[in-house]
Amino acid sequence: MFANHRNGWIGVLAAGLFVFEPFFATAGQQIQNAAPEALWSHDDLAAWCVVPFDAKKRGPEERAQLLEKLGFKHFAYDWRDKDIPTFDAEIEALERHGIDLLAWWFPFDADNSLAKSTLEVFKRHNAHPQLWVALAPTEMPKNSGQWAKLFPKGFPIPKTEEDLGRLTPRDKAEFYDVIAQPSAKHLGKTQDEQEQQVKQDADRIMALVILAAPFGCKVELYNHNGWFGIVENQLAVIDRLKELGVTDVGLVYNFSHARDELHDDSKNFPELWGKMKEHVVAVNITGMRWDGHEVYPSQGDSELDMMRTIQDSGWKGPIGLIAEKGGDAEITLRSYLEGLDWLAAELKQPGSRNSHPFPQAQ
Repeated sequence: MFANHRNGWIGVLAAGLFVFEPFFATAGQQIQNAAPEALWSHDDLAAWCVVPFDAKKRGPEERAQLLEKLGFKHFAYDWRDKDIPTFDAEIEALERHGIDLLAWWFPFDADNSLAKSTLEVFKRHNAHPQLWVALAPTEMPKNSGQWAKLFPKGFPIPKTEEDLGRLTPRDKAEFYDVIAQPSAKHLGKTQDEQEQQVKQDADRIMALVILAAPFGCKVELYNHNGWFGIVENQLAVIDRLKELGVTDVGLVYNFSHARDELHDDSKNFPELWGKMKEHVVAVNITGMRWDGHEVYPSQGDSELDMMRTIQDSGWKGPIGLIAEKGGDAEITLRSYLEGLDWLAAELKQPGSRNSHPFPQAQ
């Protein structure tokens, strides 16, 4: 069974601990916009992380209707095991409502049987979404018992996303701290261990590239937490892939994984963006605040400056809005649109809007 993610490694779904969430045109196919501020235009926005975080649990048809209603022309599909039987229905619903399937959250490994069967679904519908792939964890707990040992005695370990939503902000922050611990081991590697890790992940991604190529799908690296959430490590994997003759693997950059207990991209984002810009094929925006809260764009402390860096660099590409805050996906996505519009207006003319769209997160 393929393990999904959210902010860390709860990817041991079979262990019953928790299921998390986990796009787009390749670097050479980035969307071209007329003016810098057009980067944030609704025409090129994609909805992401809608499926598992929608409290109304919409099915494929209802979800496609919602996307059309909100004006989204692109969709990146995040799924859970329960959604596997409706893969065909999802694509068909998107087609009926004129929604472009830009990306699909994809298994970590080429030898996962679901990887091949999912590609066959794409073939039936002549669909060619990007395949968003996180770098696979190593040395991770294998079952719920091993995970439980990492938590303080009596900690209310969530087993569902609903359980996670019921945690207090303090408990949620502690939960994310704990699940980041296993991958933190990789940050202290020796040079030889680092090179071995890069080689291992490059080989794994190359196998996925070979598997997906006949189906017309591109593999893109999805920044995450831990070792695989460090942009420099992803760039090292891309460099290794180039040595192997694979030159079209890019990066999906997520504000939601730009900061955790192990790193904070906001501290040196202009320098970091300069290193990764040529490889980035999509950027997913959210509010930048990590204390157990999910916040809308414009409620965080760093997203405006990070967006300014991206805009000023001249980068052009699709922008994703994330519905993982939970609740009714319609309300969440509308709020994300409102927050993005406020930020875009602030970038164009500071202070041009009289009021902030939301109360500032406390």
